[in-house]
Order: sequence, then structure tokens, then C-alpha cells
Amino acid sequence: MSKYDVIVLGSGPGGYVAAIRASQLGLKTAVVEKESLGGICLNWGCIPTKALLKSAQVFEYLKHAEDYGLSVNGYDKDFDAVVKRSRGVAEGMSNGVKFLMKKNKIDVIEGFGTLKAGKKIEVNGTEYSADHIIIATGARSRELPSLPQDGKKVIGYRQAMTLPEQPKKLIVVGSGAIGVEFAYFYNSMGTEVTIVEYLDKIVPVEDDDVSKQLERSFKKSGIKIMTSAEVTSVDTSGDGVKATVKTKKGEEVLEADIVLSAVGIKSNIENIGLEAVGIAVDRDKILVNDYYQTNIPGYYAIGDITPGQALAHVASAEAILCVEKIAGMHVEALDYGNIPGCTYASPEIASVGLTEKQAKEQGFDIKVGKFPFSASGKASAAGAKDGFVKVIFDAKYGEWLGCHMIGAGVTDMIAEAVLGRKLETTGHEVLKTVHPHPTMSEAVMEAVADAYGEVIHL
Repeated sequence: MSKYDVIVLGSGPGGYVAAIRASQLGLKTAVVEKESLGGICLNWGCIPTKALLKSAQVFEYLKHAEDYGLSVNGYDKDFDAVVKRSRGVAEGMSNGVKFLMKKNKIDVIEGFGTLKAGKKIEVNGTEYSADHIIIATGARSRELPSLPQDGKKVIGYRQAMTLPEQPKKLIVVGSGAIGVEFAYFYNSMGTEVTIVEYLDKIVPVEDDDVSKQLERSFKKSGIKIMTSAEVTSVDTSGDGVKATVKTKKGEEVLEADIVLSAVGIKSNIENIGLEAVGIAVDRDKILVNDYYQTNIPGYYAIGDITPGQALAHVASAEAILCVEKIAGMHVEALDYGNIPGCTYASPEIASVGLTEKQAKEQGFDIKVGKFPFSASGKASAAGAKDGFVKVIFDAKYGEWLGCHMIGAGVTDMIAEAVLGRKLETTGHEVLKTVHPHPTMSEAVMEAVADAYGEVIHL
């Protein structure tokens, strides 16, 4: 029986990062993967979707070339080529992880891994043992009873990335990051898109002002939005799909070629041996402490299968913290209140910390500042004036409680707020930090200035 210091079950952004960090710290490491290295994120999530979205953005530029004083003749889209490019990007990233495994001398065990008691994993009939086993099996598209996925007419995000032909009409159920990104992509490609959201606003976890702005931008681009609405049944017996939608005004039947179910994710914790080992689970999540130890010594869990935010960067951070604790290093528990969230539609969304509503509910006396990109020189020059930066500070101590952005490229700007909050920066310190001009990022400084009554460019 092969013996390791660490075996990682799953090779997504939690699993492969855990394996590399373990190897860096001198631990003999193996990773078990049933499909492709890099997991869902690299192969069917974060990365290939960004490739699709980039194609959509370039196509949008071509459609609006005249706005930039340019004349473009004879352009068109090739849906198959767009999908093919996306798959090529994913394959390249997966090969990159394969290289990193080899570079760090990590054994890759191919197959479905099942946990066994006594710190063992069985893969394809062979048992492997380790002092520490890290479970990082990720998640998949969640299915609703009223919306069973058949992979053809009612699909999840995975099928949405590789459709054999572009649908003329698409219904997107759910308006979280996955839903709105695909809504933007297909709408840009020329598909007629309707979003159906159960709650009373789209991107429901975001600040109310951000949700309102995205709804305005989406409606301007031709996306139909139905909030406080629920798909109660689907009929796939005909050529397309008929979805019955319950709204406050009554029932409405929508017709489309395809329905995309984007109502969240389901943890991959079935049939991996949790029960046999005795690992505690609460509903859909494996229970862990601050260092990702389960109730059974020697078994750990990270990523989407634990109660934290189901985000790639969270899984990676958990992976490093978990392994460093195993190696005997001093580590501090992750601050889940300072995790950035990003949505890559157009306009992009990026946020961290409390929304204005949450800050008020928690009893803070707050200062709120907002700077619209319509007042930004860089945004005007780029032809991307939709959106704003909004900041929330505690009026008493100047603590940066939250930052919420919507606009072009804001996912590349949010790290300033995350770092500022980590270092316990005050509003006045941000205000006195010189930001380069002209940039989109100076909107952060301007928003802080607005919060403190010192804004120059409004």
C-alpha cells in the first residue's frame, strides 16, 4: 500500500493548491482526480466562461465600432468557433496544472476516490494511506424538483458552455453570478434572453444600488427580467420548452428553445465514504473547525463542500491555511467577512463587506459615498460610463465597512478595498492615498471623498 503524508481528494482550485502547498512544505503528496486536473473551475467554470464572455465583449465592440469613430464591414459571429476557443483556453489551463503537479513532484492518482476508515482512500480497487486526507470534491449545478435537467432542453451551466448550436430564445432561471453571466453572453451573441428570479431583485446578494444598476443596464441591452417570479413547471414535449412562471400578477407561460437552470450549486459529498468514516455533515456541507479539520482526526475538508462562500479564491485560501496548519505553522483563521465577490457580466460587479442595508441593520452610524463612472474621464474615453463605486464607512471610527462596484473592469479594482479592510485602513487614509489619473480606480478615492464631503469631481 502506497503511503503519503497528504492525499487530496479532488484537484480544483482548493485541491490542487492544497497539494502544491503541501509539497512546498516538504510533505509527500498525492492528489486523486476522477476527471480533469483543475476541477470545475478551470474546466467548466471560472476560466472557460471568461473566455466566452471575452468573445461576447469583442463582438459588442464590433457592433458599436462607430461609437469609436471606426467603420467595420462584414463582421459576424461563429458560435462554434467561440465555444471551441473557450474549450482551448480551459484545456491550456488544465495542462498548466498538470505541469505544476509534475514540477512539485505530486503523484496524480486517476479515478474516483472513496474514503475509508484509518486514513485511507480507495481508488479503482487500490488502497492508499496518508497521515492527512483533505477532501476537496467541489460542487455541481443544483437541480430543482420543478426544473429537472435533461441536458438538452433544460440544462445546467456545463451544457450552457458547449451547446451544439446557439438558441434563438433562452430562459435563465436564477440571477446569481452564473445566471447573469450566461444571460449577458447569450444576449450579446443575439439570443433573446429572459431572466426569471425568485427574489425581488437580480444579483440578490449585492447592494440594492448595484442590483438596480445591473437591471437598468440589462434592460437597455434587451434582456427581459422577471423578479419575484418562480418557474413552477416545464413542458419539454414539443420542439422547444414551455415554462410556467408564477408571478404576483398570476401565471405566465414562456416559450424558448432552452431553459438554463442557474439556481445555485450542490456539494459533491455523496458516495465518497463520509458515512463509513463517520465524518459529520449538516445538510449539504461537511462540518469543520477554523482549520478545516473534520470531527474525525486526520480528515479535513475545504472549498464548496464546507459552509464558507462557494468561490474559487476562498477554496484556494482555505487550502493554504489547512495545509500550513497540518505542517505545524502558525496560522490565523480566515476572515469570511472580507471575501470579495465578482460577477463578470457587462457591466462587471465586484463587492466586499457589508451592504448599506446590512450596515444599518447591524446598528452602525454610517457614511456612504458614491462616485458614478459617468463623471470619470477614463470611463468616458473608454465609452463605458455605466456604473459606479459605492463605499460605506463607520462614522464613529472610520472603519471601511463595505465597498460595492459596478462597471467596466471593476473586478480588477476590488482588491484595493479588500487589502484596505485587511489592514484596517480608515476613510481618511484612502482619501490621502494618491490615485493615478486618468484611471477607473480613482473612482474609489472619489467615492471615499464623497462619503466625507470632500469630493472634487461631482
